Amino acid sequence: MTGAITTASGVATDVGRRRTVNEDAALASWPCFLVADGMGGHDAGDVAAATALSAFQRFSSQQWVTVDDAKGAIDAARSCIETFSRAQQAGAGTTLSGVIATEVDGAGYWLALNVGDSRTYRVQGGTLTQLTVDHSLVQELIEAGALSAEDARGDQRRNVVTRALGAGNSGDADVWMLPAEAGDRILVCTDGLTDEVEPERIAEILGQENDPRRAAAVLVREAVMRGGRDNITAVVVDALDVETADRGDDIEGATIERVEGRSS
Repeated sequence: MTGAITTASGVATDVGRRRTVNEDAALASWPCFLVADGMGGHDAGDVAAATALSAFQRFSSQQWVTVDDAKGAIDAARSCIETFSRAQQAGAGTTLSGVIATEVDGAGYWLALNVGDSRTYRVQGGTLTQLTVDHSLVQELIEAGALSAEDARGDQRRNVVTRALGAGNSGDADVWMLPAEAGDRILVCTDGLTDEVEPERIAEILGQENDPRRAAAVLVREAVMRGGRDNITAVVVDALDVETADRGDDIEGATIERVEGRSS
């Protein structure tokens, strides 16, 4: 809650109506606001998700976090998950998505990251914008013009991810910086939410619920009511105040990076 971005946050999760184990995990402790959606047999998914987030807990004492810091945490998480997966022969893996509150030259920035099909959104001026690009088969089909976004919501292949941490996948994470503004509302969620609740309804709930804790709870409850076919997790983060001193067009050290390509 300190630093160049003053935040308030809320988190909610539910196992859903069809699963017996919640393989989602969330970290909502300044400066990290992240979710992970685990996958793998023999109860490996929940371990993979928790392992991914544990790699970021060391940032709790840091005033700022760089892109290289985030990449290092991602690499450490991937290594730990792969070691566990080999030992258990479990094929463990996880998605990872969210933001880290940080600063550059005293100005507040969101350090955003994503691998897999969990999502990060931002609300500015009442408009909901998806910041991340899904690493999924249906997203590739959409980009190729072979599938519409509307049809993708009901496509049986919608949960096939093309990048993950672990699960035998070496695809890169997207990592980038974007300027924060006072009034920003960030939503980080697993696909258990977005598979059940359309963006228009998500935007409506985020606009109606001022308390981020209640907003997260209402979103998760809505997904459960609509079927709850998967685990559901939502983190809502509000930027209450943001320092903007000396913010320039470029960030020293070439720390703006976004990987747009697909893993091979």
